[in-house]
Amino acid sequence: MSTSKCQVTNTPAGDAADLIPLSALQHYLYCPRQCALIHVEGQWSENRYTVEGHILHQRTDEGRKEKRRGVRTVSAMPIRSTRLGVTGITDVVEFHAGEAQEKVFPVEYKRGRPKSHEADEVQLCAQALCLEEMLDTAIPEGALFYGQRRRRKTVTFRATLRERTADIAEKAREMISCAYTPTPVYSAKLCRQCSLLEICQPQPLTGAGSVRDWLLRQIEE
Repeated sequence: MSTSKCQVTNTPAGDAADLIPLSALQHYLYCPRQCALIHVEGQWSENRYTVEGHILHQRTDEGRKEKRRGVRTVSAMPIRSTRLGVTGITDVVEFHAGEAQEKVFPVEYKRGRPKSHEADEVQLCAQALCLEEMLDTAIPEGALFYGQRRRRKTVTFRATLRERTADIAEKAREMISCAYTPTPVYSAKLCRQCSLLEICQPQPLTGAGSVRDWLLRQIEE
């Protein structure tokens, strides 16, 4: 990404206004341009996949608290990290009873199935890093629940995943702070599933810049 006209320091975000949505990390890993269209240009559109995702999240979005068999469950918990510069809301955080203290275990709900890229793992790891910072505790693992398979996938927060999460958070923050929208790079597999396909126009707009720039060119012509 070229941001030569915008220099952003790598220091932690100290103000709430400097924090970016945690979801931006997943969007960035899926496609930097998709991330910019959503978080820089304010573009959004629904498709089958986003609607199915909303339905899956309806229960967790209610902000419930439950306790069963030594596990305290909190849904829709607000989280933030000044070190990563992100803020968001969890799907579910489980607090498992322990001898010394509760074990914190974040769970993220996803429609579909496990993916080849690490977007889901990075999003979950970012939640864990936020919770570690907020609760001053170590969180070694969490889980991704996939709607199609109806089962959990345990994710261990190894050093490599933590480093990758911090790196993606920095890159996403830089892009959003610079208000930079990458030019489109068409991928049949990714683009066909993206709800922003008609807005992005990856094939005709390849090399043409942002949607805002394209609209300005139409006005000038």
